This record gives sequence, structure tokens and C-alpha cells, in this order.
Amino acid sequence: MKRVEIYTTPTCPYCMAAKALLRKKGVSFEETDVSGDRSVMIQRAGGRRTVPQIFIGGTLVGGCDDLHALEAARKLDALLED
Repeated sequence: MKRVEIYTTPTCPYCMAAKALLRKKGVSFEETDVSGDRSVMIQRAGGRRTVPQIFIGGTLVGGCDDLHALEAARKLDALLED
């Protein structure tokens, strides 16, 4: 399974929903809390400032809605495969 990284803040409901979907699918992920400083996330995400920002295999997937759209289109599993 590819490495999954997610930039979050503790109280963000979209972050919670994205993490819940990943957990439901049994996907482990590396979470980075960007409450204090979002500069690294913003740079990696091409200027996007909202959380969550999700990367699969080093590639930006986007936010919570993007992750759920991939799942609804049945494309998420293929993206997670090595």
C-alpha cells in the first residue's frame, strides 16, 4: 500500500471525516497537525490553504471531498495499491 499523508487540524470536521474513511478502509496514514504552521502544507499542496490536504504516494489527492469522490467512483483502492 502506498504511503498516505494527511495534513489536519484537531477540530476540523472534514479532517475527521477523511480520517474516518481511511480507517474504515483499513488504511494507515501519517497525520501532521498544521494548527500552528501551514507553510509546508501550503507549499506541497500548490498554494491550497484548507485542511485536510491528502497525499497518496507523494501525489496530492486534495481534500475530504476529493477523497470521498474517489471512493464513490471506486478509484481509491487502485490509487492506494503499490
